[in-house]
Amino acid sequence: MQQMMKQAQKMQQQIATAQAELAEAELTGTAGGGLVTVTISGAGEVKAVKIDPKAVDPEDVETLEDLVLAAVHNAHDEVRKLTEEKMGPVTGGMGGLGLPGF
Repeated sequence: MQQMMKQAQKMQQQIATAQAELAEAELTGTAGGGLVTVTISGAGEVKAVKIDPKAVDPEDVETLEDLVLAAVHNAHDEVRKLTEEKMGPVTGGMGGLGLPGF
């Protein structure tokens, strides 16, 4: 029983470490060949949106909206990948343990 408790405590520490690393991470998603770039934290918070002036066409706002949305989705995919990389070995594939978007 004590061995199980030690293993559980070790796993809890590893999870806390991985969550701290994720919280500090910043990932980038892009769309339109780099015309739109979104920076997002490992916790899923959008930190920055950069739009190349070439993507701005007052006659076609919908395309810009689509590019921003695609970049956000791409950034979230990067967060998911990093979460799987950091948490997967610790949790044995049990999922994101309540992390945003998982």
